[in-house]
Amino acid sequence: MNKINRLLKERRKEKGLTMKTVAEAVGVSEATVSRWESGNIANMGRSRIAALAKILDLSPSEIMEIDEPSASSSKPAPELIPVPYHPTHRIPVLGSISAGLPLYAVEQIEGYIYTELNGGHEYFGLRVKGDSMTAARICENDIIIVRKQEQVEDGEIAVVMVGDEDATVKRYHREGDTVMLSPQSYNPEHHVQVYQLKETPIRILGKVVQVTYML
Repeated sequence: MNKINRLLKERRKEKGLTMKTVAEAVGVSEATVSRWESGNIANMGRSRIAALAKILDLSPSEIMEIDEPSASSSKPAPELIPVPYHPTHRIPVLGSISAGLPLYAVEQIEGYIYTELNGGHEYFGLRVKGDSMTAARICENDIIIVRKQEQVEDGEIAVVMVGDEDATVKRYHREGDTVMLSPQSYNPEHHVQVYQLKETPIRILGKVVQVTYML
């Protein structure tokens, strides 16, 4: 039994999952899961690695890790072929962001996802509630990936804290001391929210940089 075999099979059993449950979560057959657990992960694909890592609560890098050759092996080491390195980062997914709590308070974190976004920035995920941004293809229960920053360009979609309320996702506009948060929705009940900074504190938490539709 090799390392990848032990990792996948033992982790699945620890979490009380059947091969069928894992297969359905990843979008493959039970036979494929069985093959992976036997140590054959060739051509698994990045999206399936991410899905498998998610349900097993592992990092993609752990799944792709391979055993080092034994020191007693007489076989020559294979020629190393350089490949691009794409670091994968685990970021927290927040069910909500409430005023008065730290951004990554335990009460707010509902899970984790992985992203290859980097550049030295800090990111968090946020599960969307409501239909105020459907015209921007941001729908209920989608997960948006947000780059943490305190300023955004006019017209960019941002996660914004309004006074002591929960954070909202809107298109941000500012003219002097007037801030306008615009919905992008097919629902006519949603209207532009206008605030005066002298009366209502507005704090930008970050810029929306990606939307994940299938988590």
